[in-house]
Amino acid sequence: MMKGVSDRSSEQYQRMSWDALKKSINGFVNKVNVNNLKAIVLELFGENIVRGRALLVRSLMKSQIASPTFTHVYSGLLAVVNTKMPEIGELLLKRVVSQFRRAFKRNDKGMCLTLGRFVAHLVNQQIAHEILVLQILTVLLETPTDQSVEVACAITTEVGHTLADISPEGMHGVFERLRGVLHEGQIDKRVQYTIEQLFAKRKAKFAEHPGVLPELDLVDSDEQITHELLLDDELELEERLDYFQVDEDFEQNEKKYAQLRREILGEDSDDDEDEDDSEEDSDDDDDDDLAGGTRVDTGGGTVVVDKTEQDLVNLRRTIYLTIMSSAIVDECAHKLCKLKLRDGEEIEICTMLLECCSQERTFLEFYGMLGERFCRINRRYQILFDECFAKQYTMIHRLETNKLRNISKFFAHQLHSDAMPWTLLEYVRLSEEETTSSSRIFIKILFQQLSEFMGLKVLRTRLNEEHMASSFSGLFPVDNPKNTRFAINFFTSIGLGGLTDGMREHLKNAPKLLAAMRPPPPPPRRIAPSSSSSSSSSSATGDGTSSSSTGSGSTSSSYDSGSSSGSCSTSGSGSTSNSGSTSSSGSRSRLPPKRAGRPRSRSRSPPRKPPARSASP
Repeated sequence: MMKGVSDRSSEQYQRMSWDALKKSINGFVNKVNVNNLKAIVLELFGENIVRGRALLVRSLMKSQIASPTFTHVYSGLLAVVNTKMPEIGELLLKRVVSQFRRAFKRNDKGMCLTLGRFVAHLVNQQIAHEILVLQILTVLLETPTDQSVEVACAITTEVGHTLADISPEGMHGVFERLRGVLHEGQIDKRVQYTIEQLFAKRKAKFAEHPGVLPELDLVDSDEQITHELLLDDELELEERLDYFQVDEDFEQNEKKYAQLRREILGEDSDDDEDEDDSEEDSDDDDDDDLAGGTRVDTGGGTVVVDKTEQDLVNLRRTIYLTIMSSAIVDECAHKLCKLKLRDGEEIEICTMLLECCSQERTFLEFYGMLGERFCRINRRYQILFDECFAKQYTMIHRLETNKLRNISKFFAHQLHSDAMPWTLLEYVRLSEEETTSSSRIFIKILFQQLSEFMGLKVLRTRLNEEHMASSFSGLFPVDNPKNTRFAINFFTSIGLGGLTDGMREHLKNAPKLLAAMRPPPPPPRRIAPSSSSSSSSSSATGDGTSSSSTGSGSTSSSYDSGSSSGSCSTSGSGSTSNSGSTSSSGSRSRLPPKRAGRPRSRSRSPPRKPPARSASP
């Protein structure tokens, strides 16, 4: 965009360069840490921080308040800048002191503690004089309260190692005052215990709290410039430097800073000439093979197709810096919407938004509200975030627990705010075979967040909607009793057993449904007796009489399907009754032939004794 403006002294070009400078400085400050401090300092000097000194000071103070644990890193960065441009270190010190005085008057403990730590580390880096921190400690302990004593102890812990070396008498006076406060006994027991811990650290010579880490000690003490600023001095904050102003000598000032940058970084003065020579050589080169690209001949001319994806990398960097440098959601959404994206590049906003969200220590509502804003602006972002959900859930086992938690809470925010349709839950299949420990943690956090925002009753009503049953079939499976039991146990274990009422009812009625669906069994098949069996059962006995006669003997036959049985009984008159049945004629043909005469008795029970006859009278 800046290349399209030919007049470098115009207001439009200066404003665009101001915005680019602001984004660049915020990006460098947000990326700095102990390991990359040297590289960030060199990149920072590449920008015109003389023009943007107020932007640098404001970015450092804002980042220090947001992340007090990185105070020593920001102080180390400022220590290097202060050696070359002391006006930047002085401006930051003035604004820190002014803000501390306002916080002390408002009785703001948190702000006093954060800014007091910043002053302590500035003293450790010899940017501020030790008299400033001693004045702050004196003011805090003049009329001791629980809060003021806590702040004083925290500042003393940070700066104690340095004060013991450069001002032992001042350090002794501070601890004597703390001893008096401890003996007076007018403060809380907890604060008294804090003072006792501080005395123990002093006895150990602040071994756990060194003044400057070796990795951050980049400046020699002889080169450092110390600003003797007092707590009650009148301060000129130069607030006009925070805003854009048209510079009539813009080009001259840019050339002056370019010369200053070459002196600081040790660059040769012939760099511009070398660049001009290289440009002329590249213009004269007629080779069609470009590094990382290919020339395509078209009817209107030659188009260079970049295959290194450098444009994509630059776009992602721009999106990242825009997100990190924005203070509120509306500002960030407005800046991202102003980006000129080609077709298909909208997915990069969704990807970078999720990536930035996952990198945070805890989930920030800023990212959830920003994603909601984009989903409401354009329906296309709903589709893109739906694709991102499917991709993230597929690769959820690769994420750390912290990243997994942040992404889960991000999508929970989109669902409970109705920014995205609930159909994205159709990607979730809750069963023992199709889930891992990571995916179960993801589902757990997702539904716990939904329950926290919506309430269990509203969430259950939403999940029981009939037109969404197909999308929730994977979450509440009823196809297999094993999967149903697994889902019930899962939701019950995470405290959402109220969502499983439908599955419990289904599991209770499952045997009855299966019984109703099962076809009835066929009726038992009865086999009628054949003519051969009846002829064999009525065969002649040994004395030639027929067993079917009704005289002195009786015959009975019984049939049982699928079995053969036989029985022999003796009547009272001595006649024999024989009964038998067979299941088929085939089994009967394998029996041995019967012998003529009296049939053998198959019963092995002893014969009955005849009843005793009574004597005749």
